Order: sequence, then structure tokens, then C-alpha cells
Amino acid sequence: MALVSRSMDAKSGSIGMPDGWMARARLPLLLCALIVAVSVLAFLADPLTQRRVIMCLIWMIAVIGLQVFMGNSGVLNFSTAAFMGVGAYASALTTMPVDVKALFLPDLPVWLAGMQMPTYLGPFLALALGMGIAVVIGWPLMRLTGIAAGIATFSVMLIGNVVLGNWTSVTGGQTSLTGVPTFVSLPVAAGFAMVAVIIAHLFAQSRICLPLQASREDEVAARAAGTPVNRLRLLAFVLGSGLGALSGALMGHFQGTLRVETFYFDTAFLLVAMLVLGGMRSISGAVVGTLAVSFLTEVLRKVEAGIDLPFGAHLAAPAGLGDLIVAGGMLLILIFRPLGITGGRELDAIWRQSGRKTKREDTNA
Repeated sequence: MALVSRSMDAKSGSIGMPDGWMARARLPLLLCALIVAVSVLAFLADPLTQRRVIMCLIWMIAVIGLQVFMGNSGVLNFSTAAFMGVGAYASALTTMPVDVKALFLPDLPVWLAGMQMPTYLGPFLALALGMGIAVVIGWPLMRLTGIAAGIATFSVMLIGNVVLGNWTSVTGGQTSLTGVPTFVSLPVAAGFAMVAVIIAHLFAQSRICLPLQASREDEVAARAAGTPVNRLRLLAFVLGSGLGALSGALMGHFQGTLRVETFYFDTAFLLVAMLVLGGMRSISGAVVGTLAVSFLTEVLRKVEAGIDLPFGAHLAAPAGLGDLIVAGGMLLILIFRPLGITGGRELDAIWRQSGRKTKREDTNA
């Protein structure tokens, strides 16, 4: 009788039954609803705020990709910024009009100079290319552990910056590449962000993720149990890098201009800060951390710009205050709340726990 009841609860998606499809779909539904709510509020705001929110959603895709690998494996990863650059330039060079490429990149290889794909296919090409490069790079890197693996991903970021910055015939070097076709709007950015949430959730629910998380907690024990740690890390690294490349492509098609320096240390640090502040062990942490840091940096940017006071006075904070506060906030989170704002838990788990607590309080009353 208990088995029948358990089966019926699973089919009906009971809250107490984690195997029900409703229980498994609750988290992506909550996160997608949060993304939609933020997008609707931005839609009702001024154009500048809309642009800020679009950039926030683009960052969110990259942070979710970072969480897929770094959050589940426990390996520090700085290479997402490099994959963003690869995706941005790959999508731009394959979708830019031929005459524009002839004007700004006269030394471009013939096969690339004459190529012009439909703009909407660019991000998907960036996704595939990012995953392909991640397979090649990740195969030897995933054999490393601990600080060595983190330094290796940092080296990948450096190599990516050097290649993109000095391959003048293809990327234009350190000069800005303009003429990138734009099509990313608020609904497009929100749609891709929701797709990234669903992809990360499907990965977290797969049979790959649980043993990968076990290796994060105790790698020696996981290897002793026969877990193919290197292979699982590679799969997570490939998927996360692909999402990073997708984010870079969307950034290029939103701004219309690319600079190599955009995909360097500042971006790598910002992505890690967003994930750590939100909580690297959960998808909710990636989403909440991106929203929180984006809101904080926007407020600090306005503070640095200054406000006009009566009698012609102008009050402005010192330049660089925003970066200092973000870094300080990251340090405080690491000290007093190592698991981030969400505590390493998903929003649906927090919601269920608060609901049970409220029910107990009502019962006791």
C-alpha cells in the first residue's frame, strides 16, 4: 500500500515526492519566472536600464556555464572569459556583411572573407565551436587537480587573450571590431538565459552530475569507487565552455562592437565573483549572484559618476570604488558565508524549508 501511495504521489508531482516531474520542474520554473519578472520590470523602465538588464542576462549565461563546471567539480576556472572571446569573434566573423569585413579586415582569409551566415545562426556556431575547443583543451587539463588545475585555466585565459590580441588579420588585434550585426533584444536575452537555466538543470539531474559532485567532496574516495573523474570533469567543462562561448556571441550581437580586452582578467574575475557571491554549488546561486552583483555595480557606477547637490555642488565617489566593494564583498562572503547568498541550496529547497517552518509555527501557535 505504501508503494502504491508513493507511486501516486510521484505521478501527481507531490511536493513531498522528489521523484515527481513537478518536483523536478519546480526549480527551472522558479528561476525562469525570476528572469521573466526582471525582464518585465526592465521593459517598463528607460532604455538605459533595459540595456543594463540585457547585459546582466548575457553575463548570467556565462556564470551558469561556469557553475556547470566549477560548481559541480570544485575546480577553479578562469577560462570562461577566453571562451567568451572565441564565441564572440567566431559569431561576428561568420555573420558580418562581406563588404564590412573587406573594409575593416582586408587581410582576412579568403574563405572567411566571403562567408556570411544568417545572424541568428552565429550564436549556435559559437556554442559548437566553444565546445569543440574545450574538448581539445580540456582533455589534458582535466588530469590536473587542486591549485594546478586553477592555474592551468588561468593560463588558458592568458593564451586566449594573446591569440585574439595578436591575430590581427582575423580579429583586428587590439583595435575595435565594428560592424557586428545586432539582433539581441530584451526578449532574446531572456530567452537564451532561460535556456541556459534549463540546460544546467538537466545536467544537474543527469547521472553524470552526482558522481562529479562526489569527486568534488572527496576525489580520492570517488576514484577509489571507480568514478571516471577526468571524463566527468571533461563533460562538464565542455558544456560550461560552450555556454560561455554562447554568452560571448550574444554580447557581440548586442553591442555591435568587439574589443579583445573585454574578454580578459576583469571579465574572468567578475564571473567568478558573481558565482561565489551567489553560491557556486547551485544554479540558483549563479542566477542570484549575477543579479546581485549587476545591481550592485550599477548602483556603484552611479555613485562614482556623482550626484548634483544644491548650490552647484557635486559629490562623487573615487574611481574604482565599485571594483573595491565587489572584491570586499566577495572576501566577506568567503569568510562569513562560504556557500554564498543561497547557502549552496536551490531556491525551491529554500522555499520548501520556509514553508515547513511556517507550518510548524502555525501548528505550535
